[in-house]
Amino acid sequence: MRHLFLILLITHHSLLVFGQDTVRYTGNTLSNVDYHHGQLVPAIGVHNIQTMRANRSDNNQTTSWTYNHAPMLVYWKNTFYLEYLSNPVGEHIAPGQTLLQSSKDGYNWSAPVVIFPPYKIPDGFVKEGKKDTAKNSYAVMHQRVGFYTSKSNKLYALAYYGIALGLKDDPNDGNGIGRVIREIKEDGSFGPIYFLRYNHAFNETNTSYPFYKSSGDEELIKAGDEFLNTPALMMQTVEEGDRNDPLIPLKKDFKAFNYYHLKDGRMVGLWKYALTSISKDEGKTWQYNPTRSPGFVNANAKIWGQRTSDGKYATIYNPSEFRWPLALSVSNDGLKYTNLLLVNGEITSMRYGGAYKSYGPQYVRGIQEMDGKPVDGNMWVTYSMNKEDMWVSRIPVPVKDKVAKDVNDDFSKMPDGKEMNEWNSYSPLWCKVAMEQYKDQKAITLKDSDPFDYAKAERVFPVAKKLELSFTISAAQTNTGQLEIELTDRKGMACLRLILDSTGSILTKQGYRNKSLGKYKQGEELTIKVELNTTTRFYNVIINGGKPSTNICFQPVESVERLVFRTGSVRRFPDADTPTDQSYDLPGADNRDREAKYLIHSVKTKLLK
Repeated sequence: MRHLFLILLITHHSLLVFGQDTVRYTGNTLSNVDYHHGQLVPAIGVHNIQTMRANRSDNNQTTSWTYNHAPMLVYWKNTFYLEYLSNPVGEHIAPGQTLLQSSKDGYNWSAPVVIFPPYKIPDGFVKEGKKDTAKNSYAVMHQRVGFYTSKSNKLYALAYYGIALGLKDDPNDGNGIGRVIREIKEDGSFGPIYFLRYNHAFNETNTSYPFYKSSGDEELIKAGDEFLNTPALMMQTVEEGDRNDPLIPLKKDFKAFNYYHLKDGRMVGLWKYALTSISKDEGKTWQYNPTRSPGFVNANAKIWGQRTSDGKYATIYNPSEFRWPLALSVSNDGLKYTNLLLVNGEITSMRYGGAYKSYGPQYVRGIQEMDGKPVDGNMWVTYSMNKEDMWVSRIPVPVKDKVAKDVNDDFSKMPDGKEMNEWNSYSPLWCKVAMEQYKDQKAITLKDSDPFDYAKAERVFPVAKKLELSFTISAAQTNTGQLEIELTDRKGMACLRLILDSTGSILTKQGYRNKSLGKYKQGEELTIKVELNTTTRFYNVIINGGKPSTNICFQPVESVERLVFRTGSVRRFPDADTPTDQSYDLPGADNRDREAKYLIHSVKTKLLK
């Protein structure tokens, strides 16, 4: 009822400010939650990269904890840093810790290390008005801001220790312990942990870390003061801080604040439920009470907004009442958003059950304005998958969703590092997608040893009703794995599917059944030509110049414009009717399969008239 009241309230406010200068979505595209990808068109060249895969059988405390969530991202000294919080099983169930990963290129990430360890609550502590008493109890962590790059270009990690002593206790009720700060040094080491701001029941006498003012570190003290005196940063601490904290400008129950600046200097604020307002004084005051952005669809999940390197703006969020898909909208002026494109339309199997673990790619965060600009000029965002694994996405700038020319990707003839610029990829740690050397040539490799996930590479081409497609692929084995190849329309609906199965057979889907097209050998290059007419629904398949095999599409589409390579079958679980909380672990959740490997050597398309 509380959430329903909040929705009604912000909807009412939206109607009142509809005519005001505010963020709004004016496009016609909406997502369809019956599909994990929402039937959205992909932003071309997005690379989705898993940075951490939870595994309970790991013999360490960094990846064996299976509740991992709320990642944050920064770019400093030519390095990405990713911070996230972690609990053993479920949300707000102690103990809690905060972990850190780093990467030079955004694709290859270090193993996570503990940057803020579990914190013991003083025995005998009781929250005001509550009865549960701390005894050998540990804090949980919760933070909406994870980094601060100081004016002197020092990098600091931030986190918050909250208290949840009972099953329904809220660690964000203003009765926690406090916010901590720690320097991240250029050599990868960390400075000592200090408290930056206490909640009302705690101070230097009853906490385990010293107060930052007593550190003797002038740079740290200056950075702490900068943070505390920046309204846009303190706004991000409202949920955890004291309810009467004088440094927080807007003391209301609006969650997950972030911001960007318009070209005229005004600040746009965004919160969960796509609430928004505008400030003319750097967040000290706001033009109107935060209200739902007209036209935006977003529920109790984060929305991220930023100015992009081409002078435009982007918001990245889940455009549904669920936490899938992950999508983006683009704006020329930072107020009017006109399109809706796909970033990540996959949902990994949730391997481990736990309290309040939601399905989907969620809680997205990018890089704050003071926290660095990647040298490639692209957008980089981070998010959790199922509140279990950590991911990042590289989103090319400028954002585009169409290709004007036929594809002619012969990777061995393309400049190093640019071969996959027009390809979309989905790359879990156990199902990596990468450009690799192969027999003095280059090829996109798709590896798969994950029983619960797959690798995926996708290429957009000009829309076609009649198409001639040719590609050369090979498989490193014939006795394990499966490669599915599809041609899809703009919404991701496939009309045909070719399959390299685990017995060395080449198949094509014909309605309910699969039809044999021949056999393939380990290491053999297969040049496959497909001639498709979407009007008649017939297509020919020619393998290595052999006799054509005529087939009919298993699903009608008006036209095609995407080629998909995927090391597994289409996923349709979960859906909109799946129960919210998964309380069970999947059988064999810790296991790893024997690796299968496939290579894509070249792809060409030709539009036929």
